[in-house]
Amino acid sequence: MALTVSTQAYSPEANAQTLPRWTAEKANAWYGQQRWLVGSNFIPIDAINQFEMWQAGTFNPTEIDRELGYAQGLGMNTMRVFLHNKLYEQDPEGFKTRIDTFLGIAAKHGIRPIFVLFDSCWDPNPALGTQHPPIPGTHNSGWVQSPGTDGLMDESQTPKFKAYVEGIVGRFAKDERILAWDVWNEPDNQGGGNYRQLDEPVKIKAVARLLPQVFDWARGQGPVQPLTSGLWHNDDWSPNGHLNAVETIQLAQSDIISFHNYDWPEILEARIRSLQPYGRPLLLTEYMARGNGSTFDSALPMGRKYNVAMINWGFVVGKTQTNMPWDSWQRPYTTTQPTLWFHDIFQPDGTPYRKAETDQIKRMTAEAEAAFKAHKTQGQ
Repeated sequence: MALTVSTQAYSPEANAQTLPRWTAEKANAWYGQQRWLVGSNFIPIDAINQFEMWQAGTFNPTEIDRELGYAQGLGMNTMRVFLHNKLYEQDPEGFKTRIDTFLGIAAKHGIRPIFVLFDSCWDPNPALGTQHPPIPGTHNSGWVQSPGTDGLMDESQTPKFKAYVEGIVGRFAKDERILAWDVWNEPDNQGGGNYRQLDEPVKIKAVARLLPQVFDWARGQGPVQPLTSGLWHNDDWSPNGHLNAVETIQLAQSDIISFHNYDWPEILEARIRSLQPYGRPLLLTEYMARGNGSTFDSALPMGRKYNVAMINWGFVVGKTQTNMPWDSWQRPYTTTQPTLWFHDIFQPDGTPYRKAETDQIKRMTAEAEAAFKAHKTQGQ
């Protein structure tokens, strides 16, 4: 039986008119219909951030098709893909059309994406239009937050965010090509990088005000896809853990539980076990940082053992430069390369960084697919 998380960190009255959160039984029934979910966080090599991926002048279906072909070749069946509220404000109908184009390409390759609506990481001052070039040797040097500091601190902008969520989720609420909605990436992350960020308590308070509304807006569109928002830090996510206000909302409102872990396998296993008492499907939506002890070799078998969906960070190395480690913000790798690629799987031409890794992914996804088909056959 799923344990109940207190929702006192936000106002239940505000949720009175929305559709209910999925029951644990419904969430587990949905998960039971899925193949073992394996994929990557995806952005094409020619995009430094969400704007370059999706704006009309830089949206590149040809490149997306090529790279999703690599994913299909590995047996991957999902990708986690970031959207942005300002893209909707800029061109709502064009943005929805480009999402539809992306979904057509993904479906051709057997991939059902998880779309991320908001994000608290990196540049807190997102600006549409031409983006700056990558900072040499620096990890994710152009990634932008959504909505950013200005949007978080200005409550008068809330109606724009509501229109964005309702417009995008409403348009695709019944679209079976989409796996799930991740409503906010690492919402209580202070931001990172060398930017001027909000103080952590200020950001947590602002996000705790907005996050329940985002869940409500999305859920109010009646999506056939589940909603989630991923836990990513603090020591104990168990029902008896010390959760902050944002984490409490995440666990109280997510239909399926997603989380991030870039640590050694024994820490990953402890994280999984701490979340199992909630009785809901578990999706690891960010992992794999070789220099940090998180590798395909150790993490994928752990995910298979516990039936956890596995979505690593980084696919083809490109303008995001996430093969560079996090410390490249303090020490850019401009004259020497890191000893190990931090994230990413493929060179730009599709050559694997480590063939042993791609061989393992292919083997494990093929074994999982065979087991899934056998189970379906036995159930008929």
